[in-house]
Amino acid sequence: MGWKAAEKLIRHWKVLRGDNVMIIRGKDKGETGIIKRVIRSQNRVIVEGKNLVKKHIKGGEGHEGGIFAVEAPLHASNVQVLDPITGRPCKVGIRYLEDGTKVRVSRGQGATETIIPRPEILKIRTTPRPTVAGPKDTPVDLVLEKTYDAKTGKGMPDL
Repeated sequence: MGWKAAEKLIRHWKVLRGDNVMIIRGKDKGETGIIKRVIRSQNRVIVEGKNLVKKHIKGGEGHEGGIFAVEAPLHASNVQVLDPITGRPCKVGIRYLEDGTKVRVSRGQGATETIIPRPEILKIRTTPRPTVAGPKDTPVDLVLEKTYDAKTGKGMPDL
């Protein structure tokens, strides 16, 4: 990717995987769906069951060939998040609550300024955390061992 293309990348994404969006341009204009995948390197999103294109796949070992309908990516500017109360497309703004947490709110004409919740799918890890210690993990007793005392200077290396 050249520097001109990198300049055009969206820096602060306001649509997330799992968001309920409406397509505002293209052949599926006016239809709603859920974002299946976000491709940040291309400023594109894939919406479940929308923007279907025919793909010709050649047959080979272990799979059949044929013509299949697959979801093509849409540019991120061609979708808008739906307002949770009205169900209409709206812009997304950022607000900080009194306790300091950062939330997304609906903005724009006819928007209700309500909080747009983070999708539940983002809380699910794609790869689970390991439960047993691996060969390169440091044992807990070594981690908790105190090797330096600031008051006495014990543990300071001799330079």
